[in-house]
Amino acid sequence: MTHPVNVAIVGATGAVGETMLKILAEREFPIGQLHLLASERSAGDKVEFGARQVVVQDLAAFDPAGIDIALFSAGGSVSKEYAPKFAAAGAVVIDNSSAFRQDDDVPLVVAEVNPEAMKQRPRGIVANPNCSTMQMLVALAPIHREAGIERINVATYQSVSGTGRKALEELGRQTAGMLNFQDPKPEVYPVQIAFNVIPHGGDFCDNGYTTEEMKLVWETRKILGDESIQVNATVVRVPVFYGHSEAVHIETREKIGAARVRELLQSAPGVEVVDEREGGGYPTPVTHASGNDPVYVGRIRDDISHPRGVSLWVVADNIRKGAALNAVQLAELVLAERNA
Repeated sequence: MTHPVNVAIVGATGAVGETMLKILAEREFPIGQLHLLASERSAGDKVEFGARQVVVQDLAAFDPAGIDIALFSAGGSVSKEYAPKFAAAGAVVIDNSSAFRQDDDVPLVVAEVNPEAMKQRPRGIVANPNCSTMQMLVALAPIHREAGIERINVATYQSVSGTGRKALEELGRQTAGMLNFQDPKPEVYPVQIAFNVIPHGGDFCDNGYTTEEMKLVWETRKILGDESIQVNATVVRVPVFYGHSEAVHIETREKIGAARVRELLQSAPGVEVVDEREGGGYPTPVTHASGNDPVYVGRIRDDISHPRGVSLWVVADNIRKGAALNAVQLAELVLAERNA
């Protein structure tokens, strides 16, 4: 018998928080008490959960005693301040920010890739990876397990929803304005995003890469448990509302070939292969990813420039799979532990 658990969602009024709520309802997660928490300015708002409305509470004034699972999606500074308090009060914290991802005593977990890492969480905190890392590794983990991945060369094509609600509004506003012959005014991004692509995500590092690119390096190694994997990433923001895409080129330690990769991915958890060699026979953010759970993979082919190379096109909904769904899947793993 599954016993209901008390759940808190921190950042409940944001895009990821709202999606977490939707997924918890869809998957019939056994919630006893549900506490929706946000900043003081959102306190008192009502948010739908299934057939009922729940009042948002002020995080700063909330007592975390009695919370079993806390899902955090309110940014790194909020997580750093409040996640340890929730964990100290007995909650398992599943954090969607980058605050704890590189901490050795905090597991970084993708439900389909390394669920066993959940079992060791001395601080009571589990980290959700960056959305780009997550979708890439759902596709690459089966290949790494079979043939070993030596090097990953990836260019991401990331939707504006990854930056937040203001970025969604900026893309909409700029697009409408330009169609009416108005000059776009960039506020969220350093340059115009409508009808443009921006090779920049996060802050620039001393090595010329950005923090978003380096996350793909650090997080890949930690999740796959292999510090020898070489990762070269270029992060690009594109004028798409929802869904990240990635052109991924891998070099394996042992030759595997596109046919075997396709076979592995067709039976991999969380993956859907869409790989017909014809127009439209591949996944895109709009036609496949947006609003859906799977990581979609297409354009699987042998790399003609490398004897052990394979190229893939990987697409997923960055808000749904890239953040909210994985957090709920990790909460389900906690639930399974409690009921074991």
